[in-house]
Amino acid sequence: MPNLTPEITLSARNLTRRFGGRQVIHQVSLQLRRGEVLGLLGHNGAGKSTTLQMLTGCLLPDDAEKNECSIDICGVDLLHHPIQAKAHIGYLPETPPLYRELSVNDYLTFAARLRGMKPAAAAGALMQTRQRCGLEEVGKKIIGTLSKGYQQRVGIAQAIIHSPAVIVLDEPTVGLDPAQIRGIRNLIRELGDAHSVILSTHLLSEVESVCDRVEIMQHGKLIYGDTSAHMQQHGSVSGFIVGLGNPPPPSVLEGIPGISDVEQISATQFRILHAPDNNPKGALLTMAEQQGWQLEQLTPLQATLEDVFVKITDTSAEGETP
Repeated sequence: MPNLTPEITLSARNLTRRFGGRQVIHQVSLQLRRGEVLGLLGHNGAGKSTTLQMLTGCLLPDDAEKNECSIDICGVDLLHHPIQAKAHIGYLPETPPLYRELSVNDYLTFAARLRGMKPAAAAGALMQTRQRCGLEEVGKKIIGTLSKGYQQRVGIAQAIIHSPAVIVLDEPTVGLDPAQIRGIRNLIRELGDAHSVILSTHLLSEVESVCDRVEIMQHGKLIYGDTSAHMQQHGSVSGFIVGLGNPPPPSVLEGIPGISDVEQISATQFRILHAPDNNPKGALLTMAEQQGWQLEQLTPLQATLEDVFVKITDTSAEGETP
């Protein structure tokens, strides 16, 4: 009997997929832990949606019959026992699978019954899911009349109504306005407390806002994986911004031991770089006090996720053969 709440809720090994003569996914392997939100990050066309379709059993990996790849959901082999494995999955494709002519209540009840719930259990799940997804006020409304943000909430609701261990969301905030995006991201963070969530996105702000861990995909390959915090540190630079009310010429700052580069940003601000193991901050503070430079700002440099993403993907692209 498989463990229904294992530490590793999803494990995939050596996923490969070809369309015609073109290989679009190259031996992708990843894991999803209980209570984790994993962001699958990459440019449009990187292979994210194809990978999620394989992880949810909507698309068969190549060479599956040869046992050269595997997908386990809560200890159940998805490729050999798809019905049992899919019972632990909730999936929101990039285009939500909505019946626009149904009311929200009727559609979600239908989704619950498709998942094998008895009528009483489906009714209880409907009430709980509407509350979690902020749909209490629109239960009787026809889905086609709702805003795109609410339709996206309904799509997430159908994915979680059976309380799956693994929730897979493909570009869940695409096309939404800023207020709708904020609401969906808050919902995803809440889902991560009780479920395992994997979401694909090309939005770096999405990763920073909701993800515990990141896998970067490029040209059908996973090229980088780490926690969101470590990803930001990956591109960090050693340096700081210094503001001086009475600054000296940049050449004077460059002469301070340990400083490797000085870039003047404005009349009073400078971008200072130094070696990681030789921080000149102390020497700079001493000289600023002695020379009357009037120190007004000293802010450590921190790379943005955009900087890190560009650095990682550019480095990976440089290593590829044409």
